[in-house]
Parts: sequence; C-alpha cells; structure tokens
Amino acid sequence: MNILITGCNGQLGNEMQLLEAEYPQHCWYNTDVAELDITDQQAIETFVDEHQIDGIVNCAAYTAVDKAEDNEELCQKLNAEAPAFLAYAIGKRSGWMIQISTDYVFDGTNHTPYTEDEDTCPNSVYGKTKLVGELNVQAHCERSMIIRTAWLYSTFGNNFVKTMIRLGKEKPELGVIFDQIGTPTYARDLARIIMTAIEKGVQPGVYHFSNEGVISWYDFTKAIHRLADITTCHVRPLHTAEYPTPANRPHYSVLDKTKIKQTYGIEIPYWEDSLAECIAQL
Repeated sequence: MNILITGCNGQLGNEMQLLEAEYPQHCWYNTDVAELDITDQQAIETFVDEHQIDGIVNCAAYTAVDKAEDNEELCQKLNAEAPAFLAYAIGKRSGWMIQISTDYVFDGTNHTPYTEDEDTCPNSVYGKTKLVGELNVQAHCERSMIIRTAWLYSTFGNNFVKTMIRLGKEKPELGVIFDQIGTPTYARDLARIIMTAIEKGVQPGVYHFSNEGVISWYDFTKAIHRLADITTCHVRPLHTAEYPTPANRPHYSVLDKTKIKQTYGIEIPYWEDSLAECIAQL
C-alpha cells in the first residue's frame, strides 16, 4: 500500500517513522508542512492522486492547548478543516484514514472511564476543534478510524515527561496538579497499535487508546523523577485552582480501551512500564 503520514516531525509521526522499517511491504510518504500543507485542499488532492495513496494516518494537529484559546482560527484550520480535506481526498479513492483525536472531547466530569459511545462535551477550543475534526473525517471517508488518546509523551519534541525531567534537575521544588486524573500514553505504543490496525485492516469507528492504569499529574511526576533518578527536587501537590490556565482541562479523562483491545486482540502496556522504557531511551 501507499501510505501518507502527516505531521511526521511530531511525537507520534517520529515514532511511526521508526516502525516503518518493520513494514517494508508498504511505501511510506512521511510529510510535514514543508512537504505538504494540509490546510491546502488542492495540494492534498494533487499529492494523494499523484502518489496513488491508499491510506492516510493524520498525526498532524494544533496541540498547544492554552495558546489555542487565543488562536481559534489556526486551531480550526489544522484540527477541523485539514482533516476534512484529507478525508475527502482519500474518500474519493475509496481509501482508509486514521485520525488521531483526544480525551479533550469530554468535559471530564465522569467518575468512570469514558467509552466511545458516551456523549462528547468539549469545554476548550482545542477539544471543540478536535471533535469537529472527528465528525468531518467520518462524514467524508467511510473507511475512517478515529483514535482518541491522552497525555501523549515520547523521546521526541516537547512533552510533560521531558519538561519534568528538566525542571527536576533545575529546581529544588515543583508544584504539580494532583486533582486531574487520567492515563499517560507513550507515543511508541500508540504507533504500534496504528501499525497493527493497518496490517489487520482498518475497522471504521471511534476507538480509545492510552496506556493501562490511572494516575494524577502529581503521581506521574513522582514516577518520572524516581525513574530518572532525580532526588534533589521536592514535588508538591497543587489543586487545579492554584494553577489557573487559559484552557479548561478535564478533571477526569480516563479512557476505556475495551473496544480496541477486543477488535485487534491486543494487550496494552501498563503506563509505568512504558514510562520506564521511554526514560531509558532518553
């Protein structure tokens, strides 16, 4: 198959590129904005037709959650309109598309893990635009798979794990929020399930994927410091109210992964095992 990867310079896109060598039977087209501007509908259609693309994995997105509150237009372009253009172009060829989405499509008021068929209720610009992106992809591509994930980190780019390691080495004390609960996702694990879906066949619908387990940002930071052997930084628990941000964040965003596990017959690694793997690589 000829497969287009967008956002190849991001966390997930980089992990996808590392795994591609294991799937030499496919022809991979790794693109970022320099190779393909996904806000340009004509450019997408030309690229997809010229390279006879069979499937698209859209790893590109506007993910600066707080900045999105002031950059709604750009966020809308990248998270809502661009996925529509990609889905339309591949849908015309009867191809498939995997769209990466987010736990931010929920408002975080649940107390039990969110399933795929629960009502969405985003309360941030980022969450709202990502939800529109989901709907646009499903409207334009029958063979589309939406994968919602959360708390993504990797050895690439900027992310919470790398920030906490850096700050832990620089500062004697850190305050981290303890009343927001979720599950981290190692981007390599997400890339692996995407590859599994491509190999076994993209099953249309909405799916949830993160690592196993439940944790707060505070507990996550404590684990990061323990695994990175940082002993000189005291980590204090903070209430969300003590650390106001422009964007609302879900207080509880644990995702139920039953559907993706049953559909593809996979086991998902525990968050701390994946964190240890990532930190060993760093």
